[in-house]
Amino acid sequence: MAPQPLTPEETEQALAQLPHWKTDGDSVSRTYSFGGHLPAAAMVIHIAAIQEELNHHSDMTLGYNKLAVTVNTHSVGGRVTELDIALARRIEEIAPGHGAS
Repeated sequence: MAPQPLTPEETEQALAQLPHWKTDGDSVSRTYSFGGHLPAAAMVIHIAAIQEELNHHSDMTLGYNKLAVTVNTHSVGGRVTELDIALARRIEEIAPGHGAS
């Protein structure tokens, strides 16, 4: 079954379980901070592996010690779906192992 867009209320409810993630209505995003560049870059690779597993991909912007992640579902017109929330949860699970805050 194709993913369905979440309502704004459903998105907010899901994000209540994901501290530091926010929505602009069409996507969910978070910026992580690190102690240096290498841990940030390592997390990019780890996220890429998860995205391949889920066949669902985000936009990532890597800085020296920052990583911004933004995700939505292109197949439903760039809206937020449960696929995006599931990816955000997986990213949150791995973030502590990379020293992300």
